Amino acid sequence: MDNLKSKTGDYVRWRTQNVKDALKTRRVVVISGARQAGKTTLAKQVLDKNSIFRPLDVDVFYRSAVDDPTGFVKNDNGTMVIDEVQKVKKLITEIKYAVDNNNRSGQYLLTGSANIFSLPEVSESMAGRVKNIRLRPLTQGEVLRKKPTFLKRAFNMDFPKQITGYDKKAIFDLAFRGGFPEVVRLKTQKNRKEWHIDYISALLKNDLKDVANISRQDTLKDLIALLAAWSGKFMDISPVCSSLGLSRPTVVSYINILESLFLFDRLAPWIKTDYDRVGRSYKYYVGDTGFMTAVLGWKQEDILLDVDRSGKLMETFVFHELASQIDLDSSYSLYQYRDREKREIDFLVEREDGALIGIEVKASHSVSLGDFSHQKSFRENILKNKKPYIGLVLYSGEQTLSFKENFFAVPISVLWSE
Repeated sequence: MDNLKSKTGDYVRWRTQNVKDALKTRRVVVISGARQAGKTTLAKQVLDKNSIFRPLDVDVFYRSAVDDPTGFVKNDNGTMVIDEVQKVKKLITEIKYAVDNNNRSGQYLLTGSANIFSLPEVSESMAGRVKNIRLRPLTQGEVLRKKPTFLKRAFNMDFPKQITGYDKKAIFDLAFRGGFPEVVRLKTQKNRKEWHIDYISALLKNDLKDVANISRQDTLKDLIALLAAWSGKFMDISPVCSSLGLSRPTVVSYINILESLFLFDRLAPWIKTDYDRVGRSYKYYVGDTGFMTAVLGWKQEDILLDVDRSGKLMETFVFHELASQIDLDSSYSLYQYRDREKREIDFLVEREDGALIGIEVKASHSVSLGDFSHQKSFRENILKNKKPYIGLVLYSGEQTLSFKENFFAVPISVLWSE
């Protein structure tokens, strides 16, 4: 796998150019994402000879930031990188003062393993002054050093006729591995599972205090497992509250905390219609599929024939591959759809001109016309054929198949094929 890395031994991230471009136009740039997703490595890769690197995980820098935040952020030239900035929130206020008195671009590059924009002191003081760039765990395309071409090709209906080498088992191998760089380097599933379990413990012990003062870490661990089991589904919070013995407001606040640590993502519904029976619920997805399988204690041989679990895992895997490409270009937005008749479309990708791609995910290696029924109803009754619409079923087969009217069954591996 070494030939798939950069000369420094690290994976080249798709977000690199986004960070470089933002530093040319914004005074403050933030790389945010889960612990161990590769933020520090990415930040180091865009440094130049005039840059200053200050990691708050290192005690001497942390103490200096706490004792003298004004002096710590003083930066007359180049870019100052402050790694894990959420550990000393006072720095945000000092950075605000600094950039308010100096409009030079690229003054600060911050990284955060907690969503600092969910903190009141940040949302109030840094509004309009900062560019936030989300870094997710590695995609399969990044591991293979492939360019992110799926969205443009999909809107052009330019699909390869056949992609070999990625059957259902091969895709589940990737999903069980997940995308954390350290895990990708590990060779066995046992080692990967142990890494994820240790990751959860360390996160709750060390990083939780940066965003909330919660003593019941055991409850949060239980909540993580419950939420993981709902990945790719419309969650009913009532049984979650009952299982944990907590009130609804408390559970909601805990979920928000786990989101701020990037352990879970919410996907918004598509509601751009006058049809009054469109659902408005969010879907939740686990932040990484390797993390998901470890938390739930799944074994690959047990889920291959389990329709429910294999479907959730495959959909969560596709979500991360899609979301990572959507992040790169503001021309695209990602949604899901469900109406009160329970007609669902797993994902809707909307281009800025209003054109839409609907995506259903199937773990199986076969597709029939009936798999497009919800998309057909959506196009005819909701869009009323007023917007361009392409309907896809991503499945674990090898052939691209046409089902007329711009409906296609396409191998899931198209997400990382050039």
